[in-house]
Amino acid sequence: MGILAWILLGLLAGIIAKMLMPGKDPGGIIITILIGIAGGLLGGWLGKVIFGVDSIDGFFDLSTWIAAIIGSLILLIVFRLFRRAAR
Repeated sequence: MGILAWILLGLLAGIIAKMLMPGKDPGGIIITILIGIAGGLLGGWLGKVIFGVDSIDGFFDLSTWIAAIIGSLILLIVFRLFRRAAR
C-alpha cells in the first residue's frame, strides 16, 4: 500500500478506535491519525508474529482493517494510561 493509503487507513482506524472507546482524549485529529497509522503497523506486526498470517494484504481486505483497528485500540489504551500517569 502507498503512503496515502496508510494515512487514510490510519485516520479511519483511529476514528473507529475512538468510537469504540469513547472518552476525553487530549489531542485532536493529528493524534488520531498518528495513533491509527501506528496502530495499523502494530496490528499487522502482531498478526504476523502471534498468528503467523500476513494481515496487511491490501487496503480493501478485511484482515487489514481488523488489524489496524485492534492495533489502534491497543495504542489508544496505552496513550490514555500514560496521560493519566503524567497527571
